[in-house]
Amino acid sequence: MATADVQEIRATSYVGFDSITQQIEHKLLKRGFQFNVIVVGQTGLGKSTLINTIFASHLIDSKGRREASEPVRQTTEIQTVSHVITENGVRLRLNIVDTPGYGDQVNNENCWDPIIKYIKDQHSAYLRKELTAMRDRYIQDTRIHCCLYFINPTGHSLRPIDVIVMKKLSEVVNVVPVIAKADSLTLEERESFKQKIRGELFHHSIRLYPFDTDEYDEEEVQLNESIRNMIPFAVVGSEREVNVGGKAVRARKNRWGVVNVEDETHCEFVSLRNFLTRTHLQDLIETTAQIHYEAFRSKQLLALKENARPQQA
Repeated sequence: MATADVQEIRATSYVGFDSITQQIEHKLLKRGFQFNVIVVGQTGLGKSTLINTIFASHLIDSKGRREASEPVRQTTEIQTVSHVITENGVRLRLNIVDTPGYGDQVNNENCWDPIIKYIKDQHSAYLRKELTAMRDRYIQDTRIHCCLYFINPTGHSLRPIDVIVMKKLSEVVNVVPVIAKADSLTLEERESFKQKIRGELFHHSIRLYPFDTDEYDEEEVQLNESIRNMIPFAVVGSEREVNVGGKAVRARKNRWGVVNVEDETHCEFVSLRNFLTRTHLQDLIETTAQIHYEAFRSKQLLALKENARPQQA
């Protein structure tokens, strides 16, 4: 029977199936949640510090120099760090994938390939587990749900390599661009830089998250539109607390004053954090499964089908 023909009926007395949302919540809380994020960008843009600031926990050691005489420390290979964070009875398993700073070499040709390969490898691993005859009840999900892409705060325009890498990444993962260390720009420079970047993203047809679907209501569509108008997020990260007006706040202190990380007049950190954790966390996970992974899965299964035909013939 077609859905349009089904008549909605109100129960004449209490049945109890409205408690299904509580049942689902109970099961999900027992199982916990998982979120996988990859950070991509040049060396020295504060990738580790921003992740630690977003989740209010020390999750990754910063590669920054502690002393001026120290050599610059770099991530030389893709590394994964896992932590379980608890908040009000909700357990979140957070997997952070740190990538080598790309674009740092004289020859940067195809420097993005290892990152793209890593993301596709996670899809491939999930597909293999999904297709096994005796698969696990809950498949461990290492698919990347979000890519935080760090842009150097030059104030000019995107580098050609940024355009190429974001274009490649947007085809396989949810890309969220951020302008790192945004306190190095004035508010006027920051807004001009953001407009230039949005113009370049449009010009090069780079489709970034969030995406709209027919399932979204008007409120969700408007929220996504407001986020697209803000992207790239101009952010500042800091794990240090500074006393401002008798209150300890996470901030960066310099000779000109204090940049309060959570003051929305100083930077857009709060908007980024709310976007990633309070409004779009579940949607990032679902979009990964329904769009990026589904496209990969369909392509792989069609290839298997094509390869099987000559043998059958």
